[in-house]
Amino acid sequence: MSDGVPEWARRIKALRDARGLSQTAAVARMREHSDDELPESDHLVRRWKAWERGDNKPSPVYAPLIAAALGTVTATIFPPEQRHDSADILAVTGMTTFDIVSRIEVSDLNDAALTGLRMTVDRLCSEYASQDPLNLIVEGRQWLRRMVEVQNGRLTFAQRRETLELMGWLALLVGCLEYDLGDRRAAEGTRQSALRIGLEVGSPGIVGWAHEMRAWFALTSNDYRGVIAAAETGIEAAQPHSVAVQLLAQQAKAYARMGRKDDMNAALERGRLLLDRLPYPENVENHFVVDPAKYDFYAMDCYRHVGEDKLARALADEVIRFGTDIHGEERSPMRITEARITLGVAAAREGDLEEALSHGQRAIASGRRSIPSLAMVSRDLTDVLTDRFPREADAIAYVDEIRNIQRPPLA
Repeated sequence: MSDGVPEWARRIKALRDARGLSQTAAVARMREHSDDELPESDHLVRRWKAWERGDNKPSPVYAPLIAAALGTVTATIFPPEQRHDSADILAVTGMTTFDIVSRIEVSDLNDAALTGLRMTVDRLCSEYASQDPLNLIVEGRQWLRRMVEVQNGRLTFAQRRETLELMGWLALLVGCLEYDLGDRRAAEGTRQSALRIGLEVGSPGIVGWAHEMRAWFALTSNDYRGVIAAAETGIEAAQPHSVAVQLLAQQAKAYARMGRKDDMNAALERGRLLLDRLPYPENVENHFVVDPAKYDFYAMDCYRHVGEDKLARALADEVIRFGTDIHGEERSPMRITEARITLGVAAAREGDLEEALSHGQRAIASGRRSIPSLAMVSRDLTDVLTDRFPREADAIAYVDEIRNIQRPPLA
């Protein structure tokens, strides 16, 4: 709560302002998204004003209409109360990690060991956004090797299928880390392995994410038609997994960079509608779960690229706010990095070099980064700095710093 106004009320007003809508126009948009007849406009405008003051929280009838009018997902404005808490493997299974590894080594998996494996994979995938990628990739590969070995042991059909599926998720994680660290060849090989596993076990999620990785690789390589093709293939294969939303987001990003703004908006709207129909995920920290807050992150990139700076800035503020805990620690450093780049681009376009460089320096100071993604989004900032401040020494120095960021060696 800020200044006595609930977060949901602050966000309603912030998004309406960012979209340049009057309260009357916002109410008109609500009506466009409703299949039912709504009260008269004067009544709805009074209610909207009350919502922005935080006087009364919108009912489940009005909440999705408000979100739709503002072009976002309901749960980003009105998130559920519960948050995911990491469970302790020993408390849940009665087994330590050593016990689980010992059972894997002798191919003696029981229900507790399988539960421990599931929890371990979930933990590793949840640490993707914040942990040192060099350490995480080592641990991920260790567990991947253990599960490869166990496939040759004494397993029931159900155990073999489940451990194989867990291998698929781990392979996706390792492939993402390999790409973050600049090893595209290894990442592509790992992605293809994950795809084969996903097809073998019939997992729409694994198959969809393997195609999402292909779209991501293409996007960061400026192969925008490749993004669209990979996304279409993945969307068809992934239903009903939430990765379809991220595939639509990758399409929207590609359309933005191709100058196809109408297609960009259409892809974003398809993703918004799909995400709004999905249940709120149990663990929003897992990299392979698309949570409603990610939608702001996707849209932010698109709006930044097409020059809708006011809206991009508002979404960047939300990304930073959501990605920072109550103690000021960054839970989502990579998302926050891109949000700061976005703020830097908006400031540079407004002629404020000092603010632009401040945001830009904070962005590249983050310890957790994806080299290809950082190179892609920072290009928007270096381009505007070069265009607007071609003779400013500080701008030139920053552009050179971005260009000289080297890919760190793999461990």
